[in-house]
Amino acid sequence: MAIIDELRTPLYFAAGTADLAVQQAKKVPGLIEQLAAEAPARIEAVRKADPKAVQEKAQAKFAEFVGGLDTDLKKLGEQAQDLALRGVGVAAEYAVKAREKYEELAAHGEETVRTWRGDDAEESTEIAIAVEPEPVTEPVTEPVLVTEPVAEPEAARKKTVAAEAADGAE
Repeated sequence: MAIIDELRTPLYFAAGTADLAVQQAKKVPGLIEQLAAEAPARIEAVRKADPKAVQEKAQAKFAEFVGGLDTDLKKLGEQAQDLALRGVGVAAEYAVKAREKYEELAAHGEETVRTWRGDDAEESTEIAIAVEPEPVTEPVTEPVLVTEPVAEPEAARKKTVAAEAADGAE
């Protein structure tokens, strides 16, 4: 069973991802309408903006960034080492988050597959088994052998009488 579960989980993950993608795709038309409604105002704001003011603002931010750089190489080396350690911690944290999200999507995919199949949760079948009584089997009776002659049906008897009458007339 472990092999089957190992194979099911990626498939459930794929189904969950596909279902999530469909849900997100359903939101796209609303976003397009929103962007279409906002676009004229944004375009007009860009047209009205003074290019020199935008350039001065960008230069001021760049100068602030360059001025903020520390020229002390020793301090930069310590910061790089600190950033590397933080990077390892962040990578480990993201790995844990990725595994959790994978398991969430696999669980969502399993529910989606059940919905596609028309199945309810597994508990419903267990409840149905518990609620339904055991089928009652009736005792089997042995067949009875009838030795009396069986009466002919009415139509067969009329044909026989008609055939006898035809033979007697000859």
